[in-house]
Amino acid sequence: MVDAVVLAGAPNTGRLREVSPAPYEALIEIAGRPMVTYVLDALQGSGQVGRLVVVGPQELDPVVALYRRAERIAPGPDVMANVRAGIEHLGSMNRTDPILVSTSDIPLLTPEAVDDFLTRCRQMGELDVYYPVVLRERSEAAYPGVERTYMRLKDGVVTGGNLFLLRGDVIDRCGTFLEEAVTLRKNPLRMSRLLGPRVIVKLAVNRLSTDDVARRIYDMLGLKGRAVFTPYAEIGVDVDKPSDLELARTALAAGPVSTGRS
Repeated sequence: MVDAVVLAGAPNTGRLREVSPAPYEALIEIAGRPMVTYVLDALQGSGQVGRLVVVGPQELDPVVALYRRAERIAPGPDVMANVRAGIEHLGSMNRTDPILVSTSDIPLLTPEAVDDFLTRCRQMGELDVYYPVVLRERSEAAYPGVERTYMRLKDGVVTGGNLFLLRGDVIDRCGTFLEEAVTLRKNPLRMSRLLGPRVIVKLAVNRLSTDDVARRIYDMLGLKGRAVFTPYAEIGVDVDKPSDLELARTALAAGPVSTGRS
């Protein structure tokens, strides 16, 4: 059983403001419900998730109150500050306990997807960080027309997910690097530059693998991590532009759909 931190503090001031008046992205309506509720449903419905800490504004209180294992805390100035605040609230900052971190903008998430990800992480043994990736063919088969940022690796063409499993003490050890990685996650070239010239060259000639990235991060930081290939495309479908919101609203009009077994 792991505890979870849900990042829900982003104000709705970007491209989604064109199609929703909600003050915060987590409160954008999808099929008559705030977007964050789909994420909380998936986490609370998982058989492997315990406490839920939602890091976001007080406007979320009526929503969070609907979930018996959830509580809200105030957000900080940026994403990593919010991750830190959530982990500290759980009392896991200096411990090796794994913490699940989720964004609030993946409304297609299901309990099955969460359970599958956590099971795969457990099967990999004890690491510092686990990061989900979805193959492009899986993503596009599940959600035709979905617009994602992809990276061509030796393992295949992949997109990153929006769940992370990490040890609580990782933030103090590698917080600056993780903050940069989160900022650059949708720009593969700039992300590769963060890891050095050898990674850039391998990426350019399609010889870079997820294991190469893991080894490079270990060499730089002593951080043990692995990419977790998931068959559940919904983990990698976040809502950050109008076309994403339209896709989510269409997909959820008839209720949540799990893609992992298709």
